[in-house]
Amino acid sequence: MSNQQENRDVKPAGAERKAGSKGSLLVIFLTIFIDLLGFGIVLPLLPIYADQFATDSGGWVIGLLMASFSIMQFLFAPIWGALSDRIGRRPVIIIGLVGSVVFYLLFGLATIYRSLPMLFVTRIGAGIAGATVATAQAYIADTTDNENRARGMALIGMAFGLGFTLGPLFAVFAVPSGDSNPGPGPGFVAAALSAVALGMAIFLLPESRVPGKSASAVKKWWDVKRLKLVFGNRAIAILLAAFFVCIFSFANFETTLSLLLKGPSDFPDARFHFSFKHVCYTFALIGFLVAVVQGGVVRPLTRYVSPARLAIVGAFIEVVGFSILTWSILFAPPEQAVTWLFVSLVVSVIGYACLQPNLYAMLSRWSDPQRQGETLGVGQSVNALARIFGSGLGIPMLKVVLFLPYLVAAVLMFFVVVLVYWAARIGRDFQPSDNSDDELSV
Repeated sequence: MSNQQENRDVKPAGAERKAGSKGSLLVIFLTIFIDLLGFGIVLPLLPIYADQFATDSGGWVIGLLMASFSIMQFLFAPIWGALSDRIGRRPVIIIGLVGSVVFYLLFGLATIYRSLPMLFVTRIGAGIAGATVATAQAYIADTTDNENRARGMALIGMAFGLGFTLGPLFAVFAVPSGDSNPGPGPGFVAAALSAVALGMAIFLLPESRVPGKSASAVKKWWDVKRLKLVFGNRAIAILLAAFFVCIFSFANFETTLSLLLKGPSDFPDARFHFSFKHVCYTFALIGFLVAVVQGGVVRPLTRYVSPARLAIVGAFIEVVGFSILTWSILFAPPEQAVTWLFVSLVVSVIGYACLQPNLYAMLSRWSDPQRQGETLGVGQSVNALARIFGSGLGIPMLKVVLFLPYLVAAVLMFFVVVLVYWAARIGRDFQPSDNSDDELSV
């Protein structure tokens, strides 16, 4: 064989990995979509399960049940992220999908046997398995360059949106009349989809980590030095604070929305009185909007607009959306209340769709390339911690004053605007040579 032929046969390092990135991103997309599908199914169904399984009327068990998923993500996201830096992204993603298959099957069985302890086991297990989302984000970071990273992260956001869209629709089919017993179908369907994604991961997903360039082995489950390395970057520390405030605010909104729409019994003058079916359809609409905006608007825009600018604009849009929602509860004429409600939902969701993927893109771009799994894992834990507190405090705030969660969210989102701007001013990708002043002008 001639030297010329040999040269043609030799591929540059990483070329094979980059060539397969489109198919790999499809598998990653399905992985995250399926994880969020299960969560989207459970979110509107939990009050019904709680009633069927005779849980406490005060809602503390329901709150703990909902929080258990995020608690496990908070604990395990950095573990999976750091482990993926050691053994590779692919094995960790496969382990997570195996867990999804098992625990969604158990979720279906829990509805048959009407077992609250089994339901807790499924949510805890699904939270552990779902914590591999950070590893999926690290996979995208491995297979995209800085220019295309925000588009890759927007793909994750699109998977989130589709999961939240189809999940509530499955919930509607499980309880078609709105008041009958939930069936096991949603859990079994989610398990079957997880099995399909597992097969794709086993047979189609290549490893994204370059041999010999992995981060050092993990010696402890929780390593304070590792956290110091992540928070040692001032821009990342500020950005993680913005993460927390953003997700906390949206968790207030997300957790209390079904109660707001149904009209809490202790608020006889509530403006909204949706049926269970319409509550599920509203959640599906929210997920659909997230998917459309992130996949059809944000991804193309990332070619021309910096992640910082999109994140700041998204946060400001959320301020407007939550303010309109507060106004619709307090002051909108009764015959226009539902119209203004949906206006506020559309505006708030558009803002979140612009903000969330670009926060992840900024976090990834400022991370040490050899520690992206760890950094994104810490980011996912901050996300989960914010959801724990947001879910835990949202309903009590709603019980005090019906509009309080949304007023608090509007105020907090203003601080997100400030935090993201501050982080971008000192971020690595906003050096003077990058025309930072132009990048940050909104």
